[in-house]
Amino acid sequence: MLEVENTSFKECLQRLMTSLEASLYEEATSQLADLHSAEIARLLESVPAKDRTKLWHNIDSATQGDILKDLNKDVLSQLLAEMSVSQIVEATEGLDMDDLADIVPELPESALHNLLLTLDHKHQAHLKKVLSYPQDSAGGLMNIDIITVRDDVNVRTVIRYLRLLKRMPIDTDQIFVVDRAYQYIGALHISTLLTNESKQTIKPLINNEHKPILASASETEVASLFEQRDLISAPVVDENNQLIGRITIDDVVDVIRDEAEHSVMSMAGLDEENDVFAPVIDSAKSRSIWLGVNLITVFIAVFFIGLFEATLQAQIALAILMPVVASMGGIAGTQTLILVTRGIATGRVTHSNLKVLMSKEVAIGFLNGLLWSAVIGTITYLWFADLILSVVIALAIIVNLIFAAFSGAFLPLLLIRFNIDPALAGGVILTTITDVVGFVAFLGLASLVV
Repeated sequence: MLEVENTSFKECLQRLMTSLEASLYEEATSQLADLHSAEIARLLESVPAKDRTKLWHNIDSATQGDILKDLNKDVLSQLLAEMSVSQIVEATEGLDMDDLADIVPELPESALHNLLLTLDHKHQAHLKKVLSYPQDSAGGLMNIDIITVRDDVNVRTVIRYLRLLKRMPIDTDQIFVVDRAYQYIGALHISTLLTNESKQTIKPLINNEHKPILASASETEVASLFEQRDLISAPVVDENNQLIGRITIDDVVDVIRDEAEHSVMSMAGLDEENDVFAPVIDSAKSRSIWLGVNLITVFIAVFFIGLFEATLQAQIALAILMPVVASMGGIAGTQTLILVTRGIATGRVTHSNLKVLMSKEVAIGFLNGLLWSAVIGTITYLWFADLILSVVIALAIIVNLIFAAFSGAFLPLLLIRFNIDPALAGGVILTTITDVVGFVAFLGLASLVV
């Protein structure tokens, strides 16, 4: 039984950091001994780089390969850079082809060459096939370790074949039926084999309920299919319907986790693969780009404020109330932006139903605009005893909330059309839009009546 079943990750990390701070590296390494490789990877990502290096060199090479496949890109690159070619080959030679394919892009060329020499012709061909597909596609996710049978045999023959194999791939809930040209026909559940007579032929037992997944499908589409169909595994075929591999639930869980991390990190312009304990200079460089983009958007908003300098000088209350208009628009727009971005990711929002969704969001913006304009207008009147100012801010709130809803719904699809990730750029652009619209509406109306 794993230690993490009885001890939380937080407690494991705290105990590990205590040992590292006291420079007790052998003790720290022993704390990792009984943990699962994925838990060790998570702990390595959670400690400073210098301590990570010392721990890594104390870990058995047989375990290192399993750990490497669970590390984020930055930490993986760091640890690979500290290993010799022979150490890399020794650590990775026992990995499954799909896990190996994830690591290969980060390997030094010399290590990759030596690693390929350790593989037989069949496994080299399999690895090249996996690498021929993008990492974020079904082909990049798939495992080529599959079991296939023909449809002209009986249950007893299949069971005898499975026993001869001695072992079955992990998460095998079904085997796949193909013809002589390796064209995919259907799936045969293990439970079906066990509950039918040995003389029963396979053909009538084949399950054709679900179509196979195309290798070119995106990992987001794969995750959606697994969620909708409650799958444990699924066959992957090429454009000619030839069976080339399978995807299992453990790979899909990784996709879902990565997508969740990507959504959160993108809001701050960060990459989910970033090392938390990367060198200060490297981290500062990556973040400064995002700060520069934000600075540009701020100056855009400031430019529009400057157009109403005379109005602001005449009525100081406008400067006090400006953040209220901008903030309300920003929050309303962000709500819609997140809703639509998530809808696009799950396939629920497309160009076909965008018009209906935009109408709904604009209606919500209008109703919330009426409600909160009344509240803010009343507060403004009680504060400044100025009826005209109260009406102006109320109208600006209505305009900004309606426009924020429209922008939040339309912006994600517009960004996708230009191959820009809405999770990364949507928030900054939307904030700029709502700030500018809010300021222009508020100060523009005020300049007409004040």
